[in-house]
Amino acid sequence: MYTNFKTVFLVLPLALIVSSSIAFAKKPQYTEIEVGNGGSISGTIKFEGQAPPPVSVNLNEEKNSEFCLENANPNKHGELLIHHVEVKDKKLKDAVIFIQNITKGKPWDDKTLEINFKNCQAFPKVDIVRKTPRILTNNLVTIENHDSGVLHNPKGYSIGEKTRKIFFKKWLLNKGAKVDVTKSMRHLKKERDSHFYIECEQHLWMSVSTKVVWNPYHDISKNDGSFKIDQIPAGHYKVVVWHPYVGETTTEVEISSGKNTPLELTLP
Repeated sequence: MYTNFKTVFLVLPLALIVSSSIAFAKKPQYTEIEVGNGGSISGTIKFEGQAPPPVSVNLNEEKNSEFCLENANPNKHGELLIHHVEVKDKKLKDAVIFIQNITKGKPWDDKTLEINFKNCQAFPKVDIVRKTPRILTNNLVTIENHDSGVLHNPKGYSIGEKTRKIFFKKWLLNKGAKVDVTKSMRHLKKERDSHFYIECEQHLWMSVSTKVVWNPYHDISKNDGSFKIDQIPAGHYKVVVWHPYVGETTTEVEISSGKNTPLELTLP
């Protein structure tokens, strides 16, 4: 009698703990819904001031110098000039624009972020990444080597205020080698990760900066600084503009159903 009572006494609290854990489990950070008659924002990202000078890499002193000098389009001194901040007519290219405080709306797209190591350079220079959903195992982020006879080994890591967390290190032995790092993106955490960086450890100037986003409401400014985000449910939102080498700014907008809200923002 005592043994049975003791068993029940122990099992009952455990059951309560399990049921409570399920009841208070974290809700999805973003829920996909059908957006009818949604609004939009569009405009231009401007750059105030003088753009920083390009970063110079002396390919004569780097690995695979012969190949890189022939294919990376350096100047006559063998220097590859990398423009991290591209501005034309005061319009900023490659700024990431995203809505910060939206928890439900249009579905995510199925676009793959394809990173290419080509001619001793990395493309695209700036993009976005997101946490891999449970049902997805591939084709979210891929990296491919396009350089014949050249070893590239991409490393991906999250950059925090005081820490760096490495997510993967891969080897691309020759042209055509390709790696899918979709599963690695499952480890992204909203409270920790906001800037994700991918570089080649053999050629450190080959790098891609990405913004970690938590909903599909985002865009990247084009050559003329233009952007557009659509299918936004009516409401009040915070819109953030971010550039890895310039900084970020935030503004608040009111979105009305079926209407476009013009928005012009300036960095830095």
